[in-house]
Amino acid sequence: MKAVLVHELNRASVEDVQLAPPKAYEVKIKMAAAGACHSDLSVLNGTIPHPLPVVLGHEGAGVVEEVGEGVSHTKPGHHAVLSFVPNRGRCFHCVRHEAFLCRATPRGGAMLDGTQRLSQGGKPLAAFCSLGNMAEYVVCPAISVVPVSKDIPLDVAALIGCGVTTGVGAVINTAAVEPGSTVAVFGCGGVGIATIQGARIAGAARIFAVDISDEKLELAKRFGATDVVKAEDAPKQLMALTDGIGVDYAFEAIGIGAVVEAAIQATRRGGTTVAVGVGKLTDSIKLNALVFPLSGKTLASCMFGSANPQLDFPKMLALYRGGKLDLQGMVTKTYSIDEAPQALKDLELGKNTRGVIQLS
Repeated sequence: MKAVLVHELNRASVEDVQLAPPKAYEVKIKMAAAGACHSDLSVLNGTIPHPLPVVLGHEGAGVVEEVGEGVSHTKPGHHAVLSFVPNRGRCFHCVRHEAFLCRATPRGGAMLDGTQRLSQGGKPLAAFCSLGNMAEYVVCPAISVVPVSKDIPLDVAALIGCGVTTGVGAVINTAAVEPGSTVAVFGCGGVGIATIQGARIAGAARIFAVDISDEKLELAKRFGATDVVKAEDAPKQLMALTDGIGVDYAFEAIGIGAVVEAAIQATRRGGTTVAVGVGKLTDSIKLNALVFPLSGKTLASCMFGSANPQLDFPKMLALYRGGKLDLQGMVTKTYSIDEAPQALKDLELGKNTRGVIQLS
């Protein structure tokens, strides 16, 4: 089968690989679509350290083809969205309603038992997030499989596997944005646009989109931004637009320490800043040890929208079905699997809100 493979940094290729059948508590999926997500790009360029070679892909949807022994919540023929954070529901974090931090999540691209199902020429291959779903088929942990209604197009459903849930969840779960509040979103890429939609859904009165790109700022208006602010000197502009108070909530959706600092500056005293974007291991966020404690501000981090996939994926799709969450409008371009490397290049160049790779 075809898969998008990384042997060395900054070079993705489409190659034939082999896939072993599912073992107990595993599921085989015929993939329909995968989102080209920034985390895949971060593995490709080394921002996220990962063992190589690796099959990319962690945001996607498809049809269940085969289930291993012990799998009872899904069966062949089910449509499903894949979660890149498998959660067993029994670890320290899961029992505290922190499924997004589940300690069962494997490391290094292995399955839950520490072995791989992907190989090439007899040599094992890592699967990004135990999925590697930029491929025609996937074998993954059963707890990563979330069945969804067949009335949702799979290329639409794929988007909630990471970026949309992260952005909307940052607003609804992590920050618990209140109706009538003011919100600023720094960065209007895929996650930023999802965050803007989340703020609109939560009932924010004013939503400020912040970006360096005029094109992205115009796009942000389509998804619910009430005001747009150029990134240069954004904190000063946001303070002026809020009568010197600052915003109730600020979200950083890029992954740059200096931008998180700008978001904190734009947040009112007693307000909340949420770091959503994933940055470089070498980057840092600097806080003044005197000023920050006296400000009463909260700085929160957001992993996967603080989501429980089994609960939140159906909620996201219910918002889509009800016309409140625009998923189709986020798709800028679709690609074939052979065009997947170009999809990643376009993502790096900022051309797409979301590129979707059609796999079947």
